Amino acid sequence: MSENLMIYLIGYPAVLNICSFVVYGIDKGRAQKGQYRISEKTLIILAAAGGSIGAWIGMRVYRHKTKHIKFYIGIPIIILLQAGIILWLLVR
Repeated sequence: MSENLMIYLIGYPAVLNICSFVVYGIDKGRAQKGQYRISEKTLIILAAAGGSIGAWIGMRVYRHKTKHIKFYIGIPIIILLQAGIILWLLVR
């Protein structure tokens, strides 16, 4: 495996998870201030695109979206699906 590919495989999820965590914090801050919010669709897309761990940590740290079923059930399901895909690719 080339070094560039390894950097991409590690860097892409790292950046997405950090972004997801930050975006969940920004949305929580906006919610508390009554400001314009980041859409739930955007938050879910960030998780599905590879930032699911950051989204889950953001939910816990900021206590944000923890009462919404699509988040407290959906984000862990996304994590499990992504882990399954990674395992399948590694075994294959």
